[in-house]
Amino acid sequence: MYRVSKRELIYAMSAEHAPVLTVEDGARVVFETCDCFENQITATDTPFAELDWDRINPATGPVFVEGAEPGDILQVQIEQIAIGDRGVMVTGPGLGVIGDLLEENVIRMIPIQDGTAVFSERLSLPLNPMIGVIGTAPAGDPVSCGTPDRHGGNMDCKVIREGTTLYLPVNVPGALFALGDLHAAMGDGEVGVCGVEIAGEVTVTLTVVKGKTWPLPMAKTDTHLYTIASAHLLDDAASTATRNMVQYLETECGLNKHEAGALLSIGGNLQICQVVDPLKTCRFELPLAILEKLQHE
Repeated sequence: MYRVSKRELIYAMSAEHAPVLTVEDGARVVFETCDCFENQITATDTPFAELDWDRINPATGPVFVEGAEPGDILQVQIEQIAIGDRGVMVTGPGLGVIGDLLEENVIRMIPIQDGTAVFSERLSLPLNPMIGVIGTAPAGDPVSCGTPDRHGGNMDCKVIREGTTLYLPVNVPGALFALGDLHAAMGDGEVGVCGVEIAGEVTVTLTVVKGKTWPLPMAKTDTHLYTIASAHLLDDAASTATRNMVQYLETECGLNKHEAGALLSIGGNLQICQVVDPLKTCRFELPLAILEKLQHE
């Protein structure tokens, strides 16, 4: 098994980055990660004005996968997510959906105890560890790790968790895969601008898939398939995620657009991932039980 240190950080996904590690197709890799503030916040009285905002949302990597060529798909099996024992959250002016209503910056330190995030003395919330930033290098200009797009990036999609398989496009030789920005817990929308931001380690298996033209990014859990899309407007992200699932049903199940649209209206779910990044992200969820019936007819 390979390991990538949290000292190997990037702040944009780019074809220009030299890989920090080269692995064979099918390799297992452990990525050590910092939190989204690069561990700059250590207490509630950390001076907010002194944070270096050029070090936000770092990703660990990138890793070059042998045999991955433009047009291929990189299959990322998320085998394990291990998180630290304390997370951090911030709220403040200009941050998140209600940032215009806030007049000061507030830092919360969130202990992780007994499988919960301790929000206050009265309230603990269940954990749902997930990966906020995960992607491959785009073919064109670099994309900040704070921004999601077709290469993946800062999708903040809570189904990208332990046990999920993520499918990403290979845009450059070797894919140049990286990940970071773990959350111990996060709700759909990430409306306050962050989840419980936390450092940790992620173990993945990286496999090259050839000969498929799936609408990417996509994710698969034990029960559902997801198409994921990001756009400046939430409406456009929702539309693209839906259209991508229609495309998948046409390509893989032989449905026409009328059949696919009707099926998604009654059997699928359109969901919001996040509304606080430079591009908004939605996902379309379809049960695998439906796909299995269609693919075996």
